[in-house]
Amino acid sequence: MIGTVLIANRGEVALRVQRACRALGMKAVQAYSQADAEADYVRLADAAICIGPASSSKSYLNIPAVIFAARATGCDAVHPGYGFLSENAEFAEAVEAAGLTFIGPSAQAIRIMGDKISARTAMAAAGVPCIPGSPGALPDDFEQCRGIAATIGYPVIVKAAGGGGGRGMRVAAHEGELAEAVATTREEARAAFSNPAVYIERYLGEPRHVEIQILADAHGNVVWLGERDCSMQRRHQKIIEEAPAPGIPRALVANAADRCVEACRRIGYSGAGTFEFLYEKNELFFIEMNTRLQVEHPVTEAITDIDIVQAQLRIAGGERLWLDQADIEFRGHSLECRINAEDPVTFAPSPGVISNWQPPSGVGIRVDTHIMPGYAIPTHYDSMIAKIVTHGRTRDEAIRRMREALANTRIDGIKTNIPLHREIMVDEAFLAGGASIHYLEAKLERAENG
Repeated sequence: MIGTVLIANRGEVALRVQRACRALGMKAVQAYSQADAEADYVRLADAAICIGPASSSKSYLNIPAVIFAARATGCDAVHPGYGFLSENAEFAEAVEAAGLTFIGPSAQAIRIMGDKISARTAMAAAGVPCIPGSPGALPDDFEQCRGIAATIGYPVIVKAAGGGGGRGMRVAAHEGELAEAVATTREEARAAFSNPAVYIERYLGEPRHVEIQILADAHGNVVWLGERDCSMQRRHQKIIEEAPAPGIPRALVANAADRCVEACRRIGYSGAGTFEFLYEKNELFFIEMNTRLQVEHPVTEAITDIDIVQAQLRIAGGERLWLDQADIEFRGHSLECRINAEDPVTFAPSPGVISNWQPPSGVGIRVDTHIMPGYAIPTHYDSMIAKIVTHGRTRDEAIRRMREALANTRIDGIKTNIPLHREIMVDEAFLAGGASIHYLEAKLERAENG
């Protein structure tokens, strides 16, 4: 049984975890950096402790500081949120070694699924469909790499085994581009992830990004909570997410999800997790797994009425899953818009002080945020400051509610990407459903070039 949780994160997810803790009768201790000392979520926690200066490396990424904070404040568990240390196997091990509960999967599961090569192997063994690619890490011999790429067929994409966030990827349209793609990706992987291993996959031209949410306990019980479409992206960063994914056959999703459930059982996965796929020409191909809470979890909560963060806490406390797959019903449609403090045209960060904040409200509208009037946005962290979520009986109704929500949202003192969201909500391709991961990027490039 968990009594007190250290929240080793910041921003809106910190408040989100605090709410879940209170709903379950747990106390929430907020870890914070000096840059976040005046944040509302620090004041609202049951207790708070500073873990270092503004720099992430000296605060939210400082494992010894986080462990010390948890022990000094009498916590018996640590919730990592998302980002920062949430998918760090060494952190999970350190938490357990300190006699605390890590609210997430085991370090072993994080390692298996965090390395894309071992993840592909584990998924293939469970029958999860994977993009055709190299059987493992590419050899140092380039002639062998050339042969592997030829067998897969061009175009191909070279990926870092430990990559993520859109980094560590290069496309080779033909054989003449392969050598540079392999060499460049290896160097980037070595520098960014301390792991130079790379592999090759077939490059899909116009795929959609689809992900399947799962919950698993430590007793071998696993369920899936439907899928999300996250194809509205810019530079591999999601901007809008929705559930369910429009136009994808339900039987195809269910078959892939059942294979994901089997994979979780095979690796002993426990907690919340997300399997990410590319969808093209009526096929789903596994690409990676996120072994943590996702930013976009609210859209799944909206269509299932299941609190995923509360589920994380209960599972970490040793509970058996209280749901069977037959208990899960999907109702209506949900959208999420990520509101970032950035210029809507140049996308340059826009830190500053929020002079006015008027969030939207109404039926089917949810706002997750940590901002308020007078809040100063730090320059040290991610630019996302809020998430606006709508739910409707149909996709059209969810979109109409999002248009209304965006029209009634006011944030003064800084620039935000709300104008971009408003534009997307009337875009014909988005309204039709099924736009690829490249659609928004191409649309923005056309606008920039006139």
